[in-house]
Amino acid sequence: MMRRSTFRLPRHPTSVGLARHRVRDHLEGWERENETVESVVLVVSELATNAVRHSPLLEREFEVAVTIEADGSCTVEVSDGAAHARPVPREAADGDESGRGLRLVEALSRNWGVRERGRDGKTVWAVLASA
Repeated sequence: MMRRSTFRLPRHPTSVGLARHRVRDHLEGWERENETVESVVLVVSELATNAVRHSPLLEREFEVAVTIEADGSCTVEVSDGAAHARPVPREAADGDESGRGLRLVEALSRNWGVRERGRDGKTVWAVLASA
């Protein structure tokens, strides 16, 4: 059985916390394992933060989708209007305060990538295995 939740939030730093909260509520309501919930929430947080920080100034919203697949895996998607800003994992130095987000996504996901949406921007997605 597949379950999916999709919602849009304003492109504002406070929306990252709202995204985490909404995803946690959905996953707990779908009776997912706590370890899985924490990993998915962390991935959502990192991808939403990138959408807020790197979307064009005129972009007012971003979209979050979380899908529980039939095999129990979880797909996270965050879409924004920044077609030109393709995310690339960086190597952060010890003293850097940012730059580790996509490395976390890589570590927690079975697979991740970027899907172009033409003039509508891009979707960054990650698939997490079931616990």
